[in-house]
Amino acid sequence: MQAHTPRKRFGQNFLVDTHYVERIVAAVDPRPGENLVEIGPGLAALTARLIAGAGRIAAVEIDRDLAAGLAERFAPEVLALHVADALDFDFRTLGPDLRVVGNLPYNISSPLLFHLADHADVVRDIHVMLQREVVARMTAGPGTKDYGRLSVMLQTRFAVGRLFTVPAGAFRPAPKVESAVARLVPLGAARPALDDAALFARVVAAAFGQRRKTLRNALAALADAAALDAAGIDPSARGETLSVQDFVRLANALAARARAG
Repeated sequence: MQAHTPRKRFGQNFLVDTHYVERIVAAVDPRPGENLVEIGPGLAALTARLIAGAGRIAAVEIDRDLAAGLAERFAPEVLALHVADALDFDFRTLGPDLRVVGNLPYNISSPLLFHLADHADVVRDIHVMLQREVVARMTAGPGTKDYGRLSVMLQTRFAVGRLFTVPAGAFRPAPKVESAVARLVPLGAARPALDDAALFARVVAAAFGQRRKTLRNALAALADAAALDAAGIDPSARGETLSVQDFVRLANALAARARAG
């Protein structure tokens, strides 16, 4: 593959340290016949190793120049290449029991995680490398500074864990921040039941919209103090103190009140 100049608009920082390539591949542990897709294969540091383990993988690459290099290097029998924006890609077209792997661009990491969450029903697991601070938010618990909308929205769909950090020097060009690798496994039958997923998302977004506001004020457009009390939520509390289960209970109570008129 010929030399490629990283493009800032695509958030390109290529993993070049073979030690961390091997650690990621070991964490994924690809097996023959498994349904793997790599998001942003780039210069194929992970791609070749994933193919070696699974025999054949799919990949989604937005950069046409990089995609052309990948098509030259790998036969379509081992790499099903999709030249597309992962934010718009329908991962259901790849089939069930999907294993997702990727070094996600920092500039789109949160919206891409939300997009993947919408495909949780066809996903077995997700292994992604992200900015370390984003992984801290993904895995955070209530009452901590990193706990927020991303934490709650992902943890209603997945068991989320941080595996290890990756230093900036492992990339070319080196980013200004450290990275971390996270594993997300869909909760399946353990996933909390949401009566109205859209309402739940609005409640969570409003609760963390202005972190210093009490829930009485932050959720004023969605619930009054009486509705919060009825759901067992202290109106004077702040969103960061509520557990994922608290948010689920609150949203479901509000959905029930709306149905009752």
